[in-house]
Amino acid sequence: MKKVVTFGEVMMRLTPPGYAKISQTETLELTFGGGEANVAISLAYFDLKAFHVTQFPDNTVGKAATQFLRRHWVATPYVTYGPMDLGIYFHERGAVHRSSTVLYDRANSSFANLDPSVYNWEEIFEDADWFHWTGITPAISENTLAATKQALLAAKKMGVKVSCDLTYRDSLWKYGKTPQEALPELIELTDVLMTGTREMILFSDGTEEMEQEDLMKNFQKTFPNLEIIADKKRDSINASLNALSGMMWDGQQIYQTKELSVTHIVDRVGTGDAFCAGLIYGLLTKEGNQHALDFAIAACALKHTIEGDANMVSVADVEKLVSGDSSGRIIR
Repeated sequence: MKKVVTFGEVMMRLTPPGYAKISQTETLELTFGGGEANVAISLAYFDLKAFHVTQFPDNTVGKAATQFLRRHWVATPYVTYGPMDLGIYFHERGAVHRSSTVLYDRANSSFANLDPSVYNWEEIFEDADWFHWTGITPAISENTLAATKQALLAAKKMGVKVSCDLTYRDSLWKYGKTPQEALPELIELTDVLMTGTREMILFSDGTEEMEQEDLMKNFQKTFPNLEIIADKKRDSINASLNALSGMMWDGQQIYQTKELSVTHIVDRVGTGDAFCAGLIYGLLTKEGNQHALDFAIAACALKHTIEGDANMVSVADVEKLVSGDSSGRIIR
């Protein structure tokens, strides 16, 4: 069984029931989520050994967040506990022409204040096949940037394959570093990149006039260490109806998926993480890059039907959609 390690912040998610706005409700549904942890949970549901590394506050909330990961088969032996609070985000589900909204309260969280020296990455990566990080983690604080770099250097030293979802949050970069200063050296330690048009333009000399395929090829010229660059394309007709497709460049060939129509969206949060998890799983276990990409976009599509942050579907669920069966017939 393949072992995958992820590293990043986990937050408490508070959501009004159904499609209510916060101003309408007296109750909030509580769960936990974070980009990298969402990937770990998805991979655990795909029957891989998933380990998540993070820091939680040393209190009942931190223990509850740990239990959430364990309940979804994610191993937590490398979770640390420290001062401060757990980050929170409030989510209102959108519908039709009303967009979903997210409000963060994560400044000065326990994760932001972690001590990078407490993580023995060579121990963590023992027998590991894969490490996944995102552009969000280095943006949180100097400590999380340092920890990410230490993890990447250890992974490279130990021959662990590294992937990154480069999507980042502009609003998080408040400690003196800019994305352009901090992220390139981390990308250079990465093998597989999941990214979008904005990032490919920001971190290379790409332009908005370039096609997605050309942006990928151009980006690899800037970062020749990258073995694979992948992206999903989303056509948002409205908050309830999207169309999805995927594209990938492996240095020799462009791969593309068929378009999948996603109607009656239940929860869009975490769909990019589901794409990342699907691609990681596909590259680790499937024969051929095309199947890996098809698996990734199908996993992404299915996440739109799952409430919460993480994609709690099986390999069989995804393969059914990859095969072309989108009927949604009841299974008895």
